[in-house]
Amino acid sequence: MTTVEQVVLSAPASQRPQSRAWRKLKANKGALVGLAIITFFTVLALTAPLLPIADPNGTNWSAIRKAPSAAYWLGTDDIGRDILARMIWGAQASLLAGVLSVAIAVVIGVPFGLVSGYFGGWIDQIISRITEAFLAMPFLITAIALAAFLGPSLMNAMIAIGLSAMPVFIRLTRGQVLSVKNEDYVEGARSIGLRHYTIIKRYILPNVFAPILVQATLMIATAIIAEASLSFLGLGQQPPAPSWGSMLNVAKNYLSQAPWMAMWPGAAIFLVVIGFNLLGDGLRDALDPREA
Repeated sequence: MTTVEQVVLSAPASQRPQSRAWRKLKANKGALVGLAIITFFTVLALTAPLLPIADPNGTNWSAIRKAPSAAYWLGTDDIGRDILARMIWGAQASLLAGVLSVAIAVVIGVPFGLVSGYFGGWIDQIISRITEAFLAMPFLITAIALAAFLGPSLMNAMIAIGLSAMPVFIRLTRGQVLSVKNEDYVEGARSIGLRHYTIIKRYILPNVFAPILVQATLMIATAIIAEASLSFLGLGQQPPAPSWGSMLNVAKNYLSQAPWMAMWPGAAIFLVVIGFNLLGDGLRDALDPREA
């Protein structure tokens, strides 16, 4: 076996031992708190149909805007619906929007970033200029414009958020590819005649995956806020289906009479966003090869 082949075949898919990364993540108390928060809300969302809670769309005209009590733990809204039930069911829409919209951004953005960074030349110029044009526009403004164009619905909101976040992953992936494409194991792979697709799949992508994972985790928090903003504006989840943003849209009219209507969904958004940010920071530290 030649020296070049030994370099290529011995090049690991990742230079970060999983055990070391997991040990560092477990030692990060902030990351564990964030993971606990995310797990709690995820379990609530997944088990919502099994929990002994009220119908989230069921109205009770004799319990309009009732304060939190033993009967209604988080109170009721303007037409007597149980806020606790709507909070739990609304977690499904908010978390789903955050995860799927970022998945859309990753699935579309990462391949463009890989191609742009690896091949360079006129391909890189075209992709980079288009990406810069999108990045010049504020993220939320772009999402609102796309959601308004596509029409009000949760699915269209997720598509709008995903397309708006896509340039971030194109730029990040391109930069990471530029930093690894001239490494010895990549040059060795080229010298033995491996196809570009094989080199990108086997040697480039695994070594740029960690920063993409960290950015995706942090972007989920941004996407949840964006979905809440779109639902608040009537461009996301449509009534009577619950989501935290649409609940805030209703609650804004009763801030003085029933502040709990806004307090609980606002607190849920705050906690979930903090959770993803803490987890993202922990992953960044755990996957950083420069950290011992």
